[in-house]
Amino acid sequence: MTGLYACPFCREMFEASEAPTCPACGLRLEALSKLPPSYEALHEDPDEPLPPHMEPLPWTYAGRGRGALLALAVLGLAAFFAPWIHETAPELRELSGFGLARRLGWMWAPAVAFFVMIPLVLTRRSIHKMRGARVAVAFLAAVALTTVAMRLLFTPASTLLRPVRFTWGYGLYATGAIALLALATAAFFGGKIDDLPTGQRRRGDEVLH
Repeated sequence: MTGLYACPFCREMFEASEAPTCPACGLRLEALSKLPPSYEALHEDPDEPLPPHMEPLPWTYAGRGRGALLALAVLGLAAFFAPWIHETAPELRELSGFGLARRLGWMWAPAVAFFVMIPLVLTRRSIHKMRGARVAVAFLAAVALTTVAMRLLFTPASTLLRPVRFTWGYGLYATGAIALLALATAAFFGGKIDDLPTGQRRRGDEVLH
């Protein structure tokens, strides 16, 4: 087979001394050993098997921290609209995270972080992709947690002319707790590779349960 030449298009084979070009296509013949596999040859072989950690999982898969992170992200969004501050002076009012964000732009950070976390986690449909998204998910959780910490540490100043009295609402503490749980869960997102039920390589159209 090493002395054979073939047409790059139709792959008809010729001896080296038979013809310089393909009679049917008019293309210059190339050494058969230098040509890539034909389309038919590629599709005669079975699909390249995927290792278990790269197998696609169902959209509804909730294991390995995926379901937990989705639930935490939804709860984080809900907590953003819960009461964050109960103010008694200079005004009598109750503010949620949404209400604070309308007055302070940087307070949108928890809502944006949890909102982005939902599609980020939802689209990680293999163990390999879950593990690869750990840093991104942890960063989003850290953004929400940092925002809560800054709100607790930097409080409005109270003066004799303008007294400020308030108490923190459960929504603020809930957001911090949810962000902390999401940060811890992100560290283990996707789990370990060595605890898979089997190390056998499968086709890409099979699903790992």
